[in-house]
Amino acid sequence: MSDNEALWINQAIHGDDHAFGFLVERYQKPVFSLCYRMLGNSRDAEDAAQESFIRAYIHLKKYDPHRSFATWLLSIASHYCIDKIRKRQLPIVSMEALPDEIIADRNVPNPEAKFSEATREAMIQDLIMKLKPLDRAAVILRYWHEYSEVEIAEALNLSVSAVKSRLYRARQALAESYLALERLSIAEERRLYESPTL
Repeated sequence: MSDNEALWINQAIHGDDHAFGFLVERYQKPVFSLCYRMLGNSRDAEDAAQESFIRAYIHLKKYDPHRSFATWLLSIASHYCIDKIRKRQLPIVSMEALPDEIIADRNVPNPEAKFSEATREAMIQDLIMKLKPLDRAAVILRYWHEYSEVEIAEALNLSVSAVKSRLYRARQALAESYLALERLSIAEERRLYESPTL
């Protein structure tokens, strides 16, 4: 934490709205990014980011200065988005945003596996939506925000072993589901190609 940030936090805790504004400026991009990847569209992400900052402002006196402010703030945003996801299912995350670790062979040339990008996008969004909200948050914090397992555990109120387990299961589920859907798509393309024309 920089000296400026510590000063802004201290001033904001004592009622300085201008100092809190500096914190908002510093963290608006990472908070919006997390909300966007969790919720899938700009409008919902903007609303969630704004609500996250409001909640942070309201609860600022509960912030522990020995803890990372960024982790505390992204924890608030994560939990807010998890609540939103539980209330309604929303599409999220594009194919291009998925890390190679989840879909390791997506860059391998395979003419049979080519199908429209729109179909691929829809497939990936559907796969991500099937993850449990906490698993989704863990994956996003790990691969898009590059949080360590310890930081994710702190942000999501989980043990480190629970985070490792969730990340492992989420990667396995995404990879297996993706490959299964891709095989089905290839089989469907073959069936259409090989079926006799009228």
